[in-house]
Amino acid sequence: MITRLRGNLVAIEEGKAMVAVEAITYELLIPAADIEKLLDQLGSSIEFHTMHYFEGQSQGSSFIPRLIGFACDRDREFFQLFTTVKGIGNRKALRALIRPFGEIASAIANKDSSALLSLPEIGKRSAETIIAELSGKIDNFIGDVIPNIEIKMPTFGEDAISMLIQLGESPRDAKKLVRLAIDREPHIETADQLVQTSFQLKGSQ
Repeated sequence: MITRLRGNLVAIEEGKAMVAVEAITYELLIPAADIEKLLDQLGSSIEFHTMHYFEGQSQGSSFIPRLIGFACDRDREFFQLFTTVKGIGNRKALRALIRPFGEIASAIANKDSSALLSLPEIGKRSAETIIAELSGKIDNFIGDVIPNIEIKMPTFGEDAISMLIQLGESPRDAKKLVRLAIDREPHIETADQLVQTSFQLKGSQ
């Protein structure tokens, strides 16, 4: 099983990365979300966290070994979870995941079907199935994108975070819940209301 691969990124073409490792050049399938970033790294040494699988052909019983390359273990884990959804295979997921995985995880946690519908190949039924099957399973994948969400923290936001920590939440989870609550209910006016909404969001996930 090949789990990591480091080499020189020599080409990006049609959803694939070509990585030269000494005398061998590997072909890796890559998520659509990573293409633009990888184009900026052409010619550089880069490490991929990889997933190795066998792809069946439409006819016959032959199988072709494939490698999918990810920027980190966390992205690989999210991809593996995402492809457990009925009707979403590896190829479809690679084309559909055009946004950072953390953003997509956040959309699933918020049951935001419109955000999922904006992804290629994800229709209404697929979006509903993704939310139904993955809600409550993707909390660990949304933390890193929370600081990048353009939400202005109200003056009482830090008070709400402190209150959640006192109530047993980790600092990371408290901050995540508060930001999600502000995103969902931007007209909240007190720390108590913010804490209450945070717990309601947590209970609905």
